[in-house]
Amino acid sequence: MGAGVGLGAASAVAASSSALAAYFARRIVTPERVKNEDQEVLAVQGSGSERRVILRATPETVVDGEYSLFFDLGAGHVRLGPLEDYTPGDGTVTRRVVAEYAGDLRKAVRARWSGVVFGSPADLDCLAEDVAIQTDLGPAPAWLVRPESPERARTWAIMVHGRGASRLESLRGLLPARRLGLTSLVISYRNDGDAPATPDGRYGLGMTEWRDVEEAIAFALANGAEDVVLFGWSMGGAISLAAADRSSLRQYIRALVLDAPVVDWVDVLAHQAQKNRIPAGVGRFGQFLLAHPWGRRITGLAAPLDFRAMDWVTRAVELRTPTLILHSVDDDFVPFGPSALLAGRNPEMVTLETFRKARHTKEWNVDPERWEQTIVTWLGEVLAPRPGPGQQVERPAGDLVGGSAEEDSVPAQGGD
Repeated sequence: MGAGVGLGAASAVAASSSALAAYFARRIVTPERVKNEDQEVLAVQGSGSERRVILRATPETVVDGEYSLFFDLGAGHVRLGPLEDYTPGDGTVTRRVVAEYAGDLRKAVRARWSGVVFGSPADLDCLAEDVAIQTDLGPAPAWLVRPESPERARTWAIMVHGRGASRLESLRGLLPARRLGLTSLVISYRNDGDAPATPDGRYGLGMTEWRDVEEAIAFALANGAEDVVLFGWSMGGAISLAAADRSSLRQYIRALVLDAPVVDWVDVLAHQAQKNRIPAGVGRFGQFLLAHPWGRRITGLAAPLDFRAMDWVTRAVELRTPTLILHSVDDDFVPFGPSALLAGRNPEMVTLETFRKARHTKEWNVDPERWEQTIVTWLGEVLAPRPGPGQQVERPAGDLVGGSAEEDSVPAQGGD
């Protein structure tokens, strides 16, 4: 009887662990249609340019910089200015409302904190054309922003947002692109809520989405581009790396600019399992379900994921596209370590610019001037005409190619 009870308990534990692994695996690849509004809106004071909002203090709301609040299930959106007051005793922060894009903040009780700041290209004084990229799933909407100067207009910057985000996330890329005189294409891709969905309705973590980037490159080339630069945020970084690796048009990709990119999904999934208090063995089984054909019935994926192909730490020397990575050492979603390892293993191609206190994909929010100038300086050098025989190119002052010039940066091979 004792043996039977023990066997039954072991079976129950195994079943529970398998169910947890299945849930973990499905959640990784399933888009969230309703975002969690977990930020408390305690009070809204004043009106117009003097309006302030008092929020519950959290690890995110106490960090200085400009951010946004989304509320009313995403229908409301306001832009918040830098931190004005932080009262640890009360656990509250106060910020000024810089812009109200949609909704009535006075009625909001809960909201979602976001690094997305702008509500449309017009908020950056950019005139955008609504265009459609023809993909194998149907037309995917995009914004086309033409530069004021034709100097580099034939180089296009293609903006690729991250997992669970939308085109709004990558609007920040328009700022350095405009300074460089690039034509910008801000795209959507499969399963992001704007572009068509795949039959399985699942993220490919870059293994499938890169095809939509390839179609965006083809669109650019058909409309006057000579080459492109891919800007990618988080999973958008993994998508951009996959495009540079797999696309038949990869020879037209001049450079990659990646903000908090996923360069090793196994590391990210292990970190997420630990963060969510999922036992390591259960997390590894979840990875197995995503990577094995047998797991498709559980995950809903049309095809298994190839994590080895997306491991750019191991494949570092295979990356032959000039790449700038901007990443915060305290990123709690996509760990900084793999970015540092990639830069350390391939310093010829990869430049790492390190930030602090930015958490995930909020490097622009905490230091927009540095973020933009780093990209302008590095990309300006990469895109500069190559000198002819006997000619020399003068490097601009403060050139960051080959490493960070900031005092708070860490060595590319290190961690934090």
